Amino acid sequence: MSSEAVSVEKRAAELRRLIEHHNYRYHVLDDPEISDAAYDALYDELKSIEEEHPELVTPDSPTQRVGAPPAEGFRKVDHLSPMGSLEKVTTAEALSKWAEDVRKRLGTDEPVAYVIEPKIDGSAVSLVYERGLYVRGATRGDGLRGEDVTANLRTIEAIPLRMLVPEGAEQPELLEVRGEIYFPLDGFGRFNDAQIEAGKRPAPNARNAAAGSLRQLNPAVTAQRPLSIFAYGLGVFRGPRPSTQWEALAWLREHGFRTNPHAERLESIDEVTHACEAWEARREDLGYEIDGIVIKVDSFEQQERLGSLHERPRFARAYKWAPTSAVTRLRKIHVRVGRTGVLNPLAELEPVHVGGVTVSSATLHNEDDIRRKDIREGDLVLVQRAGDVIPQVVGPAGEHEPGSKQWRMPKRCPLCKTEIVKPAGEVMHRCPNRACPSRGLETLYHWVGPALDIEGVGGTTVRKLWDEGLVRALPDLYRLTVEELEGLEGFAEISAARAFESIQRSKEKPFSRILFGLNIPKVGWVIARSLAQHFGSAEILQAVTQEQLEEVEGIGPDRAELIAEWFSDEDNRTLLEELRELGLQLATAASGRPEDGPLTGTQYVITGTLEAWSREQAKAALETLGAKVTQSVSKKTTGVVVGESPGSKAAKAEQLGVPILSEAGLAELLRAR
Repeated sequence: MSSEAVSVEKRAAELRRLIEHHNYRYHVLDDPEISDAAYDALYDELKSIEEEHPELVTPDSPTQRVGAPPAEGFRKVDHLSPMGSLEKVTTAEALSKWAEDVRKRLGTDEPVAYVIEPKIDGSAVSLVYERGLYVRGATRGDGLRGEDVTANLRTIEAIPLRMLVPEGAEQPELLEVRGEIYFPLDGFGRFNDAQIEAGKRPAPNARNAAAGSLRQLNPAVTAQRPLSIFAYGLGVFRGPRPSTQWEALAWLREHGFRTNPHAERLESIDEVTHACEAWEARREDLGYEIDGIVIKVDSFEQQERLGSLHERPRFARAYKWAPTSAVTRLRKIHVRVGRTGVLNPLAELEPVHVGGVTVSSATLHNEDDIRRKDIREGDLVLVQRAGDVIPQVVGPAGEHEPGSKQWRMPKRCPLCKTEIVKPAGEVMHRCPNRACPSRGLETLYHWVGPALDIEGVGGTTVRKLWDEGLVRALPDLYRLTVEELEGLEGFAEISAARAFESIQRSKEKPFSRILFGLNIPKVGWVIARSLAQHFGSAEILQAVTQEQLEEVEGIGPDRAELIAEWFSDEDNRTLLEELRELGLQLATAASGRPEDGPLTGTQYVITGTLEAWSREQAKAALETLGAKVTQSVSKKTTGVVVGESPGSKAAKAEQLGVPILSEAGLAELLRAR
């Protein structure tokens, strides 16, 4: 062999060693030393060498993760040792009873320690290594036999193709590693969106997505899914074996296997019980689904003495919580008309218990989303609490009911019967009737709430005033008397006087807030503030042209046309004149003091990963409206925005009764302003 060939062979071996090292740093230690670009450069160099010198390719090369041809089916393989399933417990009492049974069976007063770790909601697998080299992988199956998915498991980068061997350590001749394959939540939503776009059924949960990904006949398909693994135990082990579960986890990490960093060794069942209960609130801190906690007696010697019953080990239990998804029937899709005329579809569900609460309704985004998911009235649907908090309809849970039809948005507004429209480039349908009853009521809700924040006059009061016929338009609110307010159910002399004073004080709100509250199409708080600052008064705005409006930052031709049309409308001009005569501020104050936003005085917390924007963008949007964005949840928090894989902040918000907003809810909050 020439010196050049030797040099290339050494470089290939060095590249394989470096890539294995950096895989270990990234997947096992979660502490990468180099950037993704630098890692890719090493991989590309190795791949180039192997393409030019195919004789240098080794079975454990990182480039060989994908390469097997599509299989015609999966053959059955026997496990080297049984993969027993765990008995479950759901209460502290049951856990204590199991611990007492463990002590009785051991027959001594010797101490019993336990190892706990999150129970990953994924797919259990067996990995077999011969002299450190990965040779076979199989699903759990019935515990005795599973399906051979060696090629598919090879594509998962967190699974080492060759074990690491610490300096001075002895490599086992034969090793069986047990682990759980899972689908990270940050990729699960994107996977389901892709399924729906392709006309396929979405996966009901991340566990099903993981199991389905493992059983792809073409390994290249599995390689496209962001699967990962946590190793949790040892099966057959020919070599010096660890003596406890805790030592086994450490051994696995040292030899290149990814173990769960949240595993703990505890000295008593009371500590175990406390940890299990605490984890139910903490589960949202994780980027993957768990449905409980696995508890094992730590000592392998004690485990052997305890044995198993019907392939279920007596030395372990699974402490499980309520599921976060369920199947129920979609009774009806209703339509609600918002203050700007937007039609919002809502799902009426047969009540179902999901994640500890009863869910009977869920928000549906729009007609396109409903049709994309092929959700139909009368069908069984999968309902999931996103982040264990927000209910959403994921998609159909089975075949469509006979005679079912795709849902369509009604052609006319359900309240005023005006023909609805869908503006070009928009996904939402709208009622164009400015006199629509819902728009009038919703405008009043918006006026007393987000726009002018009139203390003591909330949505319930507005509804009563509407039903009594006392208030049907904004000027009516300022013509109310204390006596009329006293006549409302739930009001007394003092509360009526306070509400009256709050209404009168709202006349002092700045011009920008008035503009924001007028329900002008496509004018939220930011645009309202820009209009107030640029033009200074409603009188000037009634005279400006569309071209002049387009000079304002953030106002394009379409928005300018709608604003100009609103101010030229005679009914709207009459409304402005009435409000001016009633004493409201229709011109910008000369003080130059920055005006408060519609969310001034509110506090929000953002947790989890948002899809449409970064957390910094969401924070900036809320702060632009005057809100304060904080890091921790307290009784002072106005709302918690929950994205994918939220943290414990969402659970704390539920405990404190703080409102939860989904990403769609945040978008609606910002859009309304």
